[in-house]
Amino acid sequence: MSGGMDERSGTTAVDGEEDDLLLQLRRLEISDNAKGFVELLSQLSTATAPLSDADFRARFADLAALGDDHLIVVAEDRQAGRIVATGSVFIERKFLHGGGKVGHIEDVVVDAAARRRRLGQRVVRYLSNHAKAAGCYKVILDCTPDLRSFYEKCGFTEKTIQMALYF
Repeated sequence: MSGGMDERSGTTAVDGEEDDLLLQLRRLEISDNAKGFVELLSQLSTATAPLSDADFRARFADLAALGDDHLIVVAEDRQAGRIVATGSVFIERKFLHGGGKVGHIEDVVVDAAARRRRLGQRVVRYLSNHAKAAGCYKVILDCTPDLRSFYEKCGFTEKTIQMALYF
């Protein structure tokens, strides 16, 4: 076994995990726009339109103003200077459950060239842990049927049917 300590989980890396330790998860930063953040999101949805730098900065400021109620996490390949994974969670404050909170995970994507390295699982675990630490009584997400087994590996179970109305 090779070794290396993962600061967040306190676990020691074994063979094949060293690159995971080099791709630490962190909050989105303004400079990530130049590192392909929006382009990475286009792998999630063909509806992703390019954002000008000014539009990116404005949206970043809007979301940063929400504090820990909206977290976007990224993994940067420091050698390439590119963002290779991301996901977000926002905290909804409810009247139900005694004024409880629910975490909503959205926009989880791993660059096609960086898949099969458990980055997606690490992103989902990070976001779930954030929601739990924020006092959420549950965390939910929507996914396509072909991603069901991935999210089951992350500990999620199928609960309801999603409905959508697009404008």
